[in-house]
Amino acid sequence: MGIEIERKFLVVGEAWRAQVSRRQRMAQGYLNDAAALEAGAQQVSVRVRIAGERAALNLKSRELGASRQEFEYAIPLADAEVLLALCVGGVIDKTRHYVEHGGHLWEIDEFHGDNAGLIVAEIELSAVDEAFERPPWLGAEVTELSPYYNLALASYPYSRWSAEDRRPGAGERQG
Repeated sequence: MGIEIERKFLVVGEAWRAQVSRRQRMAQGYLNDAAALEAGAQQVSVRVRIAGERAALNLKSRELGASRQEFEYAIPLADAEVLLALCVGGVIDKTRHYVEHGGHLWEIDEFHGDNAGLIVAEIELSAVDEAFERPPWLGAEVTELSPYYNLALASYPYSRWSAEDRRPGAGERQG
């Protein structure tokens, strides 16, 4: 069983762009929806992702927070393309930028399409309480806020958020 320990933050400013070592365009969608997970009717999100010429099926347990069970399996690109067409909600279109800072690899997701304007940074850790150096471009933490999860963004995209919704900690939105 895989356990993912990851924290998520908003990104402020543009200084991070000068530190990018590589980038990858991604398309991803979900075969189940956020409402079923939030209601407890399902215990895992099922995602299909295409990143360049590689594709994968990913399953994550539904808990909010930094630590969740995660399983990922490579699948043929042609299968992933068919599965994306079957996804619930919209398909997430984003560019993932990779930035090394303070001995950690940060994945900065810059969203396009219906989620344009949203930029989040994620860091994978070996323990929930692992210390890390905060880059100057790191904004508010949103690890515990479900609207910032890609699954939620697929069904309730950033373009539909009000100004109040865009304030971290302002409360859960209705999708």
